[in-house]
Amino acid sequence: MNVFIFTGPTISPVEASAELKAVYLPPAAEGDVYRVALHRPQAIGIIDGYFQSVPTVRHKEILWAMSCGIHVFGSASIGALRAAELLPFGMEGVGAVFELYRDGIFEDDDEVAVAHGPAETGFVSASEAMVNIRQTLRKAERLGIISTELRVSLEKIGKGLFYPDRNYSTVLRHALENGSSQPELTRLQQWLPNHRVNQKRDDALLMLRVIRDQLEQGLRRKTVSYSFEQTAMWQSAQRQAGELRFDSNGYGDSVTLESLLDELRLEGPKYKEHRNEALRRFFALREAERLRLNVDAQRKRTTEAEFRQERDLVDTAALKHWMTNNDLSCHQFDTLMMDEARVKWVQKLAEVAARSCLPEQLRLSGDYPRLVARAAHKNGLLHSMRMRNPRLESVGLTYGELLRWYFEKVLGHTVPADIDKYARDLGFASPDAFRRALLREYLYQRYERRNETSSERFG
Repeated sequence: MNVFIFTGPTISPVEASAELKAVYLPPAAEGDVYRVALHRPQAIGIIDGYFQSVPTVRHKEILWAMSCGIHVFGSASIGALRAAELLPFGMEGVGAVFELYRDGIFEDDDEVAVAHGPAETGFVSASEAMVNIRQTLRKAERLGIISTELRVSLEKIGKGLFYPDRNYSTVLRHALENGSSQPELTRLQQWLPNHRVNQKRDDALLMLRVIRDQLEQGLRRKTVSYSFEQTAMWQSAQRQAGELRFDSNGYGDSVTLESLLDELRLEGPKYKEHRNEALRRFFALREAERLRLNVDAQRKRTTEAEFRQERDLVDTAALKHWMTNNDLSCHQFDTLMMDEARVKWVQKLAEVAARSCLPEQLRLSGDYPRLVARAAHKNGLLHSMRMRNPRLESVGLTYGELLRWYFEKVLGHTVPADIDKYARDLGFASPDAFRRALLREYLYQRYERRNETSSERFG
């Protein structure tokens, strides 16, 4: 598999295959170029890509592919736009649309955007690209079918439409309603079926020929002038990208981030929980990058040891099994631990500031009234009992008995092996602070149970 091409509404794989033998994939989305580049082809061609419904292909994954020695070509649609943006870095643009973006004549994404059907329909176009409308109208003007004045008016109407609504019928109807010359519009309408320009398709075909010619001439490994920086954000994107797999027929498919999230969303509330955790992780990594926090070997080893202990992965075989289940290589696991060390570092730095935001968060979540009422009631009750700062000895409990009561009876869990770490993770100032909080809770619940028993007896 020497060449991969991303295409869709612009040109079908069947038509494209007549120009270039390659692996043809659906329109490029975020992570697709990275997944393809893992297979180390000689070239990648980007024609179509997603714009709005799915995150679009990243600039950085294209830069990474080229830094790996892979030629990346772009034309016609999102490929032309990316090629113009990354031309200084070596991405190779082909065709008139690319040149229009390169020269600054086009700036807007919607010049090439179209609405299209799903994969089952072959990504059939449901609208006309603005660039095709422009090129068609200019051809009609050159041939004397329409005047310059009408051409400018029609272009303005087309540009004013939302891209899924763009088609020649709608443009002509708006022009007629605006008072444009009916004879000219009729002449243009009769001319369009056999003479309209499909600039995007023409550019796509040209790019395929260029790639084919270069392969026949012996395409050498791509060299770049830049040094690709392995940032924390890029390493995170790599882990999220998944892997491109091929079935027995050579059809490419991948478990993308979006398909993974669909499975999570179907589990209901879990999606929101994981999304919030991911958001916190995202900002922690961003802050770590901003602060240039460099994780040394010792900090990384400590983080990994804690991670493995918490998940019962101390045994090497258990760790390898976990890595296999989570689609991680040894290098990717090391990167994950580096990120985890950065996240914990930032969380510790931000702990004091975060505490001050908790009341606001509780108000937003709706938990504030319940918790503040319980805290006030507990304080008043313990004060009346002269137990605001109780001691284990005065209650007749050992610390072990208190821990078993809380974890086994209240939470329904086993007692953690490392109580001090458990307390630190919950934000307690010290193990003593955690012990005092548990003892106060024990006394509060014991008194509440007595009150309930008394109410039942005398009720």
